[in-house]
Amino acid sequence: MLAVKKPKPLIVGVEGTQLTDGEKTLLRHLAPVGFILFKRNCQNAGQLKALCDELKTFSPMADPLIFIDQEGGRVNRIDWEDYMAPAGRTIGDLYKQNPDKGLKAAQLNGYVLAAQLKEYGINVNCLPLADVATESMHDVIGDRAFSNNPQEVAALCAATISGLMAGGVYPIIKHAPGHGRAQADSHLELPAVDQPLSALKAQDFLPFTANKECPLVMTAHILYPQLDPENCATNSPFIIDEILKKEMGLTGLIVSDDINMQALQGNMAERANKALNAGCDLLLHCSGKLAELEQLKTVPDVTDDVLNTLENLPPLGKANAELLQQAKEELKELLG
Repeated sequence: MLAVKKPKPLIVGVEGTQLTDGEKTLLRHLAPVGFILFKRNCQNAGQLKALCDELKTFSPMADPLIFIDQEGGRVNRIDWEDYMAPAGRTIGDLYKQNPDKGLKAAQLNGYVLAAQLKEYGINVNCLPLADVATESMHDVIGDRAFSNNPQEVAALCAATISGLMAGGVYPIIKHAPGHGRAQADSHLELPAVDQPLSALKAQDFLPFTANKECPLVMTAHILYPQLDPENCATNSPFIIDEILKKEMGLTGLIVSDDINMQALQGNMAERANKALNAGCDLLLHCSGKLAELEQLKTVPDVTDDVLNTLENLPPLGKANAELLQQAKEELKELLG
């Protein structure tokens, strides 16, 4: 059950390994739906669990969402586990050699990652990456993408989603409607993908459509001029409603990518309101900077529909210690 205070549709970062008094005061006011962790927040196992336990006390949600990007390869926030996941391309390459082994590796990888994260109180991993690789894509995606084949990406995303949920953590499929064609880093500038709907449907949309029931979906800060010449996907009512929901059939909660990224313009309140007005259900703000978080005090409370969805997310599995060890051993054999 919820406390009296209604949460704001925010997933926010904090600056360090422990909360400061200023952060505690602001978080009480913001009452976010959840939080997101980065390497700066992850010192060791005991510290991380304590931080997650404390963060949960600053959300009115009975089970606040705690996000992390524990993708594997070069994107890991936690670096001390006995199993560290490979880059997505490594699993994709295995799939090309042997589809059964590739799918098994993706499923077991998700399962082990989820089991590791659940120990700290983290319940959302920002996987799978459904972006289809292209020759011209920016290295911000690079080897994080499974494959240049949309059917292969779709299958590996499905296996990853299954593994994550079986291990006890929610997946968030990203970056809708597809980041693989972008030739710029949206952390630094606004990329544009000037392709017709037919081309996007044939390649970029397919992995999302095939996994349309994923409970969470992250948007791309990318301009698709032939879909909406003025607004990037995060800020586009047309793309969110007509493309993500109707064309792709996505049923999960729509979460913005980090609204602090330089692809967007305006102060944090303006960015937040534009994304919410476009149809985003939840907003990510990752920097942890108090001055920016202060600007989010004016963000409206979460809507009743979104709150109802949050309170009725699909059930998760729970990792078994014996199966977890078997999964690690099998992954070692599969991945070499």
